[in-house]
Amino acid sequence: MTIQTDVQLDAKGLACPMPIVKTKKSMKDLEPGQVLEIQATDQGSTTDLKAWADKSGHQYLGTNESDGVLYHYVRKADEEKAETSHPNTVDNKDLESLGDDAVVIDVRESAEYAFGHIPGAISVPLGELEERMNEIDASKDVYVVCRTGNRSDMAAQKLAENGYDKVYNVIPGMSEWNGDTEKAK
Repeated sequence: MTIQTDVQLDAKGLACPMPIVKTKKSMKDLEPGQVLEIQATDQGSTTDLKAWADKSGHQYLGTNESDGVLYHYVRKADEEKAETSHPNTVDNKDLESLGDDAVVIDVRESAEYAFGHIPGAISVPLGELEERMNEIDASKDVYVVCRTGNRSDMAAQKLAENGYDKVYNVIPGMSEWNGDTEKAK
């Protein structure tokens, strides 16, 4: 199937948050209704782009994969929504000093989690969050972590929209985490 696009963006070899950063910049140059093709190799980019498009008002059209490259398609909206960030954030130092009444949710892809995560963190990749939300105890403080704070921001907003009152986005996340880590068994 051939999809008519107006602009192509090469984001191959880039990890989160760079495919989103480059996509945002490219979208500014498009006219409403035009379609951007984003070529990426980061498996998390599918979930990231879907969530970002929803948050910003653009239309996520879908993704095709060929020879290890993901081809994402996003149509520019007539009116862009103002992007918001989750208001409750903590830094990595705050996360290191949590008590037992907190839950740490790691929203990175399963492979990222497997090779190193915060001890006790629960793996709930962003793409699975809606269907697995019931696994997260809403009565506890919920700290959401990813590699840089971008995916976790989208996840924290989604949790807050669904009634989680005590949700915190951890910035900058695993990219600058100096605490203990463990690998999945």
